[in-house]
Amino acid sequence: MYRTVIYLLLVSLPVTNGCDALSPEPVDAVVNRQESNPKPISETPDPTTIDSKKSIDSDALLPVIQWEDAPHHIGEEVFLVGQVANAGKSSGGHRFLNFGRQRSDLTGFIDRHIVDQFPKPPETLYKGKKVKVRGMLYKYRGNPNIRILGPKFIEVLADEAALDEMTTAGAPVKRVVGNTLTVASLNVLNLFDDQDDPYHGDEKTGTKLRKDLDLLASSIREIDADILVLQEVENRGYLELFNRALLSDLGYQHVVLTEGNDRRGIDVAILSRLPVGPVISYRHLRFPDGNGNEMSFSRDLLHAHILPEKGRSIHVLAVHFKSQYGGKRSDALRTGEARAVRGVLDDILKSDPQAHILLCGDFNDTIDSVPLQTILGNGKKEMNSFFSDVPEKDRVTYNKEPYRSMIDFIFASPAMAKLYEKGSYEILPGGPSQTGSDHNAVIARFRLQ
Repeated sequence: MYRTVIYLLLVSLPVTNGCDALSPEPVDAVVNRQESNPKPISETPDPTTIDSKKSIDSDALLPVIQWEDAPHHIGEEVFLVGQVANAGKSSGGHRFLNFGRQRSDLTGFIDRHIVDQFPKPPETLYKGKKVKVRGMLYKYRGNPNIRILGPKFIEVLADEAALDEMTTAGAPVKRVVGNTLTVASLNVLNLFDDQDDPYHGDEKTGTKLRKDLDLLASSIREIDADILVLQEVENRGYLELFNRALLSDLGYQHVVLTEGNDRRGIDVAILSRLPVGPVISYRHLRFPDGNGNEMSFSRDLLHAHILPEKGRSIHVLAVHFKSQYGGKRSDALRTGEARAVRGVLDDILKSDPQAHILLCGDFNDTIDSVPLQTILGNGKKEMNSFFSDVPEKDRVTYNKEPYRSMIDFIFASPAMAKLYEKGSYEILPGGPSQTGSDHNAVIARFRLQ
């Protein structure tokens, strides 16, 4: 006997734009997914008054924007400030808060099912008031909207409130890349959010203190790379939040991260000012380690095609090899990872000997080691390390005693190396108390043509 059980999920997402009371209830609205349990405004720290010596709630990094900038932040969760110009009610009972006089201006949407949660009708409670709203921005019929989940997600501000002084983000900055491309790699030391990921062992890794986030952002600003390869990032969401909140002036419009194999949850990532084409993850690739045992990348080999306006596309490969912890077993794993990376490089160069390739990351090994010598190779396909351009006294990328050494690198394919600006390879010195990381950034510059 067979039993068929049919589950019917009835989802109603009535969303509209404007405050026309005669407008019919829409049936074709598409709303961006809200986080499952967003915090009310009253429970979210003010980003302008955060104690720098305390770890912070991820929500404290949410940008505060003026309502006029809403079109630039579609798909993002934000705090939004502005004055409600008009308000109204639809024939279906939904309420609308209009922040401008045009139908194309931002509208705050309040579903009819939660209207009773407000102490007074929202259209009379907020009309003409300066407000702060927390919510996800989305488009409905081409116009910006923000869904207000209840009275705890909208706050009336004082009439004299200076809204422009409350904002922490505006329209995205676009930085123009000239004829020279600056590339950098940096292990950011546990860029973790404050949320427990049930699928990774992140419980013992705390989120950074606000002062350490500020130090890290200041270091990245000093690096000022057009392409920045990162290691030890927990997830794409937190990197995007960090980018929007603390790096918004740097013009990183492209955030590349795919989940890798690390049990703790650390991933490799790429921030780019240049457009990004296809992205390949090698997390599922299986290969033998140095002892012949099957393995996969400890994190990932992330391969992004970067598309400059001038010149050829660039293959940017990001790595973070197994740490030195574990002795000979770890050595065997790094050897396996190095051979696998060399195989990928050879495949690219076989199909295109003139390919522009940059291999960047934390290799957890020195230039004279077997794994790195395997990657560099020899002959016509030899990768260039530019190691000799760095003065011996400056060859430190892992900056904590007693293990200070150079284990982070940028390698270039033969054709890419021809575009290298002689003497540009450098290491930005620092330490956790100066840059928020136990690694120093490596930086190199290349001509685009």
